[in-house]
Amino acid sequence: MKPSVPFLALASAFVLATGTAQAQAPVGSGKPLRVGFVCPFTGGSADFGNSARLGAELAVKEINEVGGYVGRKLELVARDDKANPDAGRAIAEELVLKEKVDFTVGYCNTGVAMKSLDVFQDHKHLLMVPVSTGSAVTAKYPAADSFIFRMSPRDTLQAAFLVNEIVDKRGLHKVAVFADKTGYGQGGLKDVEKFLADKGLKPVYVASFELGVKSLVDEAKAAKAAGADAIVGYTVGPEQAVLAKARAEAGFTGPLFGPWPLSFRTVWDQSGGAAEGSMVVQSIIQDLSNERRSSFIARLKRHAGDQRIGSLMAAAQSYDAVHLMLRAVFQTHGDTSGTALKAALENFEKPYAGVVTTHDRPFSISDHDAFSMNMIWLGVWRKGEVQFYYPEDAKRASVIRRKTS
Repeated sequence: MKPSVPFLALASAFVLATGTAQAQAPVGSGKPLRVGFVCPFTGGSADFGNSARLGAELAVKEINEVGGYVGRKLELVARDDKANPDAGRAIAEELVLKEKVDFTVGYCNTGVAMKSLDVFQDHKHLLMVPVSTGSAVTAKYPAADSFIFRMSPRDTLQAAFLVNEIVDKRGLHKVAVFADKTGYGQGGLKDVEKFLADKGLKPVYVASFELGVKSLVDEAKAAKAAGADAIVGYTVGPEQAVLAKARAEAGFTGPLFGPWPLSFRTVWDQSGGAAEGSMVVQSIIQDLSNERRSSFIARLKRHAGDQRIGSLMAAAQSYDAVHLMLRAVFQTHGDTSGTALKAALENFEKPYAGVVTTHDRPFSISDHDAFSMNMIWLGVWRKGEVQFYYPEDAKRASVIRRKTS
């Protein structure tokens, strides 16, 4: 398949922006640039893990079509962590110590990431996290010393965004929080509780549950009895579907809000449409008025073929993560040591016009998160699609939101 015209234009701009002369060496003439990639491709988290993999694969494919890194092909060394912390840790050791990849893009589940971080940190190996949003991921080590960077909006941002939406914009003050018992769910619960406390509030009801829970109807009825006028669900796709169904079965008429896993295709399919009207944090929403995004989505669908794209966010953020890392390699003139890549990312010289946003100065020596609050959108499930909740957001979606300090 020939590259699309929009992609060729992007590729030409990339070559000009980086000042490379890829014609000097044919593709495949040098040692491959090996990119470690780890996310869950099987199990309950496969929706966003495989979507992330498809995004990374597309980036590698397109980069190789225009010459790779100065004639060196990129090679994606992909591994399935099965959303299991021990498996994730073993894969981290394999990629860093055995496969000796040049850098790693990975982790969807916060608990899996947290079990693995010290492997990358101890060996000064650059890890770019494209999906996991748990606040602790980039907080475990001081940024000035850390080799961990992230492309997704962390949960402190998402939780603050949701609380502001619920309390300040809608005037709802009786919030119930449903959180799974993983590090992700409990971290999100703490974030929501903190931002409610900042407004002099606390949840009127809290439910904690194990992954794999089959029903939350009794808990939804208890939240209703406690007088809750809104629910925030902090968990992943299948459990968000269980919560959406429970809300409907319990006759809870208040709105359901959630961080980005509420947008997984699993939620709609497994809830039987009960997610209709649920509101969710998003970094990207399908938008036909934005040529860059619409072109990416079309290319992603062609690349995926019959494979399911369960999360546009996971795919887009992983695609951007690979491209951003390649620009860091160009900036270091091919030095893929963790120390060199870290310095390049903290002092990014040229903007990267990604599909999620344009990353100008995404990181600094004191901040390894690429997202700020102003870059977040509120999405809503409508008739099986996640759309912009606010019409005014849809109208100005083509205006790129850049990170603020």
